[in-house]
Amino acid sequence: MKLDTIEKIKKAVDAGKTVFADTKAYQVIKNKENYYIVCTFNNYTVGLHGLENTKYADKLNGKAFWTEE
Repeated sequence: MKLDTIEKIKKAVDAGKTVFADTKAYQVIKNKENYYIVCTFNNYTVGLHGLENTKYADKLNGKAFWTEE
């Protein structure tokens, strides 16, 4: 299922679904209150979206997000 908003992505992660970002090598995870995109090969991590309270807060750090569940 394609996920096209920050809210849908966060809701899917909170529901326990595996969410991919751009390729299956990148997964979205939650750590306490924050959401991250993690590379499964080297654990490189970036935030799901830009910093809160900035003009980038609603910009996703990826193009295509989906879950296969």
